[in-house]
Amino acid sequence: MHWTEDALKQIEKAPAFIRGMAKRAVEKEVAKSGREEVTEADVRAAYEKYIKFAVNSGEGKEQEKTSKIAIVRCDTVAEVCPGIACFKAFNHRKLAFEQYGEKAEIIGFFTCGGCPGRRVPRLVEKLIPHGLDVVHLSSCMMLDDDYPRCPHKNQIKKVIEKKGIRVIEGTHH
Repeated sequence: MHWTEDALKQIEKAPAFIRGMAKRAVEKEVAKSGREEVTEADVRAAYEKYIKFAVNSGEGKEQEKTSKIAIVRCDTVAEVCPGIACFKAFNHRKLAFEQYGEKAEIIGFFTCGGCPGRRVPRLVEKLIPHGLDVVHLSSCMMLDDDYPRCPHKNQIKKVIEKKGIRVIEGTHH
């Protein structure tokens, strides 16, 4: 597959960690149309089809405020828990999720990365450009009975709050 110079410049705007995947998607679309040359228009069309929905660009009409939620869970507990209760509580707007309307979205669901929560600041930072406004510390981080008590929950909470993000303790207990 041959790429025009303008197409190569356009694809370079994609973040490095997804650029290879983006190139394959563009080439697949071009091949479907029976062509062998990728143009800038092809790259833009692929962006519209595959990427634009995920970018918090603020383009178009003014949108009503939607809560964008992330859930942080215990790395140890994640070995045995797929997170079903967190998602059920959110989907049915129960317990810690009662305060949200229908338009609320979970935009992140990740583990702390292991003690002392080393992954949290980095992933929260990556979600902020996507509109993150609240992080729930999952119930497994709050309990003392069924799971090991999280010795770092207060530190994790402070790190998130310093980034200007509201923190709620708990999901489904």
